[in-house]
Amino acid sequence: MTLDQLRIFVAVAEAEHVTRAAAGLGITQSAASAAIAALEGRHGVALFHRLGRGIRLSEEGRIFLAEARAVLARAEAAAAVLHDLGTLERGSLTVQASQTIAGYWLPRHLVALRRRHPGLAVRLTIGNTAQVARAVEDGAADLGFVEGEVDAPALDRHEVARDRLVIVVAPDHPWATTEMPVTPADLLQTSWVLREPGSGTRSEFERALTGFGLDPAALAVALELPSNESVRAAVETGAGATALSASVAAGALEAGLLCAVGPALPDRAFHLLRHRDRHQSRAAQALTALVLGE
Repeated sequence: MTLDQLRIFVAVAEAEHVTRAAAGLGITQSAASAAIAALEGRHGVALFHRLGRGIRLSEEGRIFLAEARAVLARAEAAAAVLHDLGTLERGSLTVQASQTIAGYWLPRHLVALRRRHPGLAVRLTIGNTAQVARAVEDGAADLGFVEGEVDAPALDRHEVARDRLVIVVAPDHPWATTEMPVTPADLLQTSWVLREPGSGTRSEFERALTGFGLDPAALAVALELPSNESVRAAVETGAGATALSASVAAGALEAGLLCAVGPALPDRAFHLLRHRDRHQSRAAQALTALVLGE
């Protein structure tokens, strides 16, 4: 049976008249009669008593009427859900971002999205650049945001912002007190505290080292830590030097807990990742348009 057949049956049952029901639905009397006949014939049940020119529900028809109304109500509810999803009155969005972006850049955009579409449920998880790219590839995240290089042919990348890495040390580090500028060659002469391999911050720093003609493997890495905050805290206590996003280091620099030293590192891009072939929900499209300024 079809939803149209159910709608016609309910209309005829309520009007107790085929012609009036057909007129109310905007169809012909013959079309309404054919729909009722199709239901009865397919299931071998008489839904109505034909009494002269009038009709009345049979006992079977009364039982079926409750079920038909319930099905139509569920169909209307399903249509309402599609409408809400299409207009972003409801829906969900799963986003994964690398730590720097998740902690310092993305939140204001998610807040702006929720202000525009209060019915959206947004879930943000954090991973390093490699983990974010894998989540978008696997469909575990609708969108990803990373600061590192990504080699994933299935993903589209769109630059959404730019960031700057700075080399920082504690105030009592020799580089903070020397009058001589810190050169690229000097970078091999101290201990380093770095994020784990796979993080965007580390990969961009290592790319900068290569640009200076240095081998990243030659760095004396004393500690590898899993978060920007733990790296910053370790360097504040004198564990060595590190390269951090200027956004991450800003508070500690202003408070005098860290000192920025040379050489200057290149800017880096923040990128939006989305799967090339997967369907993008209206919620994902809305956040994409927001961060791209479309």
